[in-house]
Amino acid sequence: MDIMLFHSVYGMRPAVAAAAERLRAAGHQVWTPDLFGGRTAGTVEEGMVLRDEIGKDELLKRAVLAAAPHSERGLVYVGFSFGASVAQTLALGDEKARGLLLLHGTSDIAESASVDDLPVQLHVAEPDPFETDDWLSAWYLQMRKAGADVEVYRYRGAGHLYTDPELPDWDAEAAERTWSVALSFLDSL
Repeated sequence: MDIMLFHSVYGMRPAVAAAAERLRAAGHQVWTPDLFGGRTAGTVEEGMVLRDEIGKDELLKRAVLAAAPHSERGLVYVGFSFGASVAQTLALGDEKARGLLLLHGTSDIAESASVDDLPVQLHVAEPDPFETDDWLSAWYLQMRKAGADVEVYRYRGAGHLYTDPELPDWDAEAAERTWSVALSFLDSL
């Protein structure tokens, strides 16, 4: 499977490289574009400032340019938190997308979004300050309306970015469960 993996607002951290290596070890080809141009953040707040400084349009442009050379083969879009929102935006706009794996995040869905049974899997903490229950319920219904085949996995007690061992949110058990389910999902595509 060809995978485009997008980082969180922390930037290209070791956890992103480790995730890419885990996916490669499972037999996938993985690209990890650095949307922040080498810059990283030490906190979520710093990352949001960095994201806003670069700007949404520029970040999406960078993501599209990174994916374009590979999209003809049918990509699976994957992202962490902010990167999940980027992955979702690209997958919903790419008629050749093979799947969408969202880790710790979602995004708004355009009313005009339409996909043909796009397989989507979401993994989020429960509760999650960035992905509230009301938001996730509305998101799920909008994704189904757009034509996506959606699975949602919640991890009670885990922190927002629980798959990153260098962050306070780290939850080893939830991270391993997430990767086990996610790798099975990718194998099914």
